Amino acid sequence: MPQLDQTADYDNFELTRKNAVVTVRIDSTSPMNGVNSTLAEEFRTIGRQLREDDGVRAVVLTGTDDIYCAGADLSALNGDDSDGARLRQLATSLHEAISHLLRMQPPLVTAVNGTAAGGGFGLAILGDLVVMSDAARLEFAYPRVGLTGDAGSTFLLPRLVGLRQARELVLTDEPIEPDEAVEMGLASEVVPAAELTARHRELAAELAAGPTHAYGATRQLLLASFERSLDDQLAAETDAIAAAAETDDYEHGYAAFFNSESESPAFEGN
Repeated sequence: MPQLDQTADYDNFELTRKNAVVTVRIDSTSPMNGVNSTLAEEFRTIGRQLREDDGVRAVVLTGTDDIYCAGADLSALNGDDSDGARLRQLATSLHEAISHLLRMQPPLVTAVNGTAAGGGFGLAILGDLVVMSDAARLEFAYPRVGLTGDAGSTFLLPRLVGLRQARELVLTDEPIEPDEAVEMGLASEVVPAAELTARHRELAAELAAGPTHAYGATRQLLLASFERSLDDQLAAETDAIAAAAETDDYEHGYAAFFNSESESPAFEGN
């Protein structure tokens, strides 16, 4: 399968790869780590390559300095009805990237290092595991400029907190502090800002040592579960567990389960 191009010269991202873990750091040329058209296109390319690279077993998405991502770069817009076409193009590229990240096999850790607002809100809650710095905060923010949510926020939010609370969050548009985010189910944990990097590296390394195929298949089962009937979901589970039993990881896991001297399975991610 195609490999992630680590040599690509991205204007808005820094990519690092250690063993099977890829860290994608948003480092936008726009103020506040904003989303511009080039960033959205680069993100789409990165997302596709992450999905296609079988050697990637965990992904971390984070920001730079004290900003995670503040959403669309409004300074590049005109503030009138001519912006509709620009926002459509921007959202299309950004949403393709998000689709790739949600559908790839490796788990995603989002390490929210600072303000995550607008499109950054969606990119923050996108992770399978969401680790927030105690200096970070989440802001839906769209109503402040008369816009609607994008970046997957209206898909993810009601699934994470329920429809009633999702409505309240988007209509009142109050900033969400890290401890509140954990309590609501928007984040997994909060760590001191100085410990965020070490923590997301630890989590990603643990996930990268796991059964990547099983992780990916289970992620897809969960993602589709809201749209399926019970019978359809059970049928999908049947297909998935039968396919997982044909992987090398299952053989390793099975052998380790019955071997009292084995500490943990040596999963290979295939």
